[in-house]
Amino acid sequence: MHPQLTPSIHGHEVMDAILASGRLFTRESLAAFVVERFGLGTRFHTCSAAGMTAAELVDFLAARGKFVGTEEGFTVNAEQVCEH
Repeated sequence: MHPQLTPSIHGHEVMDAILASGRLFTRESLAAFVVERFGLGTRFHTCSAAGMTAAELVDFLAARGKFVGTEEGFTVNAEQVCEH
């Protein structure tokens, strides 16, 4: 029997889902959205990090300037999404 693998989703897919939602988020509501969309046990990776929870991914993206707006309401800064 094979052990259950924890899914890992790339941050680009998450940013695409955020943009497609057309919503504004706080850090807390965004982490909840990511869990709802991709699942509680899912981990996330980017080109430079792996194994992140939804909340860790939100913090990671925020620290890299991937969001536009204020802490009270922000979305993905489409100009900051790399295309690789």
